[in-house]
Amino acid sequence: MKGYVVTVYKVIKDENVLKTYAVKAKEAIEKYKGKFLVRGGKKITTEGDESPRTVVIEFPSFTEAETFFNSREYQEAHAILKDTVVRHHQIIEGA
Repeated sequence: MKGYVVTVYKVIKDENVLKTYAVKAKEAIEKYKGKFLVRGGKKITTEGDESPRTVVIEFPSFTEAETFFNSREYQEAHAILKDTVVRHHQIIEGA
């Protein structure tokens, strides 16, 4: 089954830091065969709290999504964010 990284941002303190992170993270996503399904864009909040950004990335398997997250490449990108964002980040197995 496919694996998904789902990230719902709650707070983005510095868009420039987020952009720097995104460039580095994209390199890791591509290396680990990830594909963006959702990357910001138009939205309507129909329930719950408003979120400034949501990202959904599909990987060939749950294991590959987990490997991506734990990789040196992604962890280097992740470190760029430091205290810049508050987000809910999950790795989820597809149906």
